[in-house]
Amino acid sequence: MNIIISNAADRPIYEQLYTQFKNAIIVGTLNEGEQLPSIRGLAKDLKISVITTKRAYDDLERDGFIHSMAGKGSFVAKQNKELLREIYLGQMEDFMQRAWALAPVCGLNKKEVMDLFAMMEEEV
Repeated sequence: MNIIISNAADRPIYEQLYTQFKNAIIVGTLNEGEQLPSIRGLAKDLKISVITTKRAYDDLERDGFIHSMAGKGSFVAKQNKELLREIYLGQMEDFMQRAWALAPVCGLNKKEVMDLFAMMEEEV
């Protein structure tokens, strides 16, 4: 897994790590039971603090994405894919509602909004 950290980002480094690991777990890049890099090893590779890496791992464990075993490391936990899907669908609905609320401000009608979504799909 390729982790990208930006010191210029508006989010703290631990949050960037958390998000990248979480997304990799959700989409299946990291699978159940797969071992994550050691906290110290990852911190050294990324040239960041061990405390920062530990914070990201602690948050991942708190939220059920990984589990840690003393002396063995951290591993991807079994995921409730249906629950995760519902969470992300809710987030999508929130984003879409905000986009729909902005449409009149931009002078867009329903067709133009749908065309914009179609163009975004083509870019992905």
